[in-house]
Amino acid sequence: MAATTKPNADSEVHKTSLPIDLQYIQYQHSLEAQYLPAIRSLISKDLSEPYSIYVYRYFLCQWGHLCYMALDPADSSLVGVVICKLEMHSSHSTPTLRGYIAMLAVSSQYRGHGIATKLVKMAIDAMAERNADEIVLETEETNIPAMRLYERLGFLRSKKLHRYYLNGNSAYRLVLPLKAVDESSEGSE
Repeated sequence: MAATTKPNADSEVHKTSLPIDLQYIQYQHSLEAQYLPAIRSLISKDLSEPYSIYVYRYFLCQWGHLCYMALDPADSSLVGVVICKLEMHSSHSTPTLRGYIAMLAVSSQYRGHGIATKLVKMAIDAMAERNADEIVLETEETNIPAMRLYERLGFLRSKKLHRYYLNGNSAYRLVLPLKAVDESSEGSE
């Protein structure tokens, strides 16, 4: 999965014409007919991977409570979206509750205004409230704005994934630890 938007030179042109207060809402199943086509369109413009409707529904039906949208209040059009999940992960010696940021996209004319940062913070807060131990994602190594965004929020590079995407680009796996590992309690009951 790709987890970020790509920079666009056109985004500088539109900075002065943005609405002052976007509306940020949690995705709800009742909004699928209204927003799923826009979500798919926005994400397909920017991310490296082509996703079927089933991938979107996999995330949105099970973890809609962890997905957020930014809307233009003038016409309720979709400006940005973050799609996440949260589930047990057993690759560590002690299983962890791992959050995952699968997709993040912001319309090119709205970039550079903190929308992606706000969406990611909302997702992090929602996963932390549900007791997540960590949050992970992958992003293309060439996507410098995305790397900066995530690293500014505390994510750390944990692994380079060579030729990870279908387009042949490599990625970094980034991890945000939410809980300190208490090594003294790992072996005790």
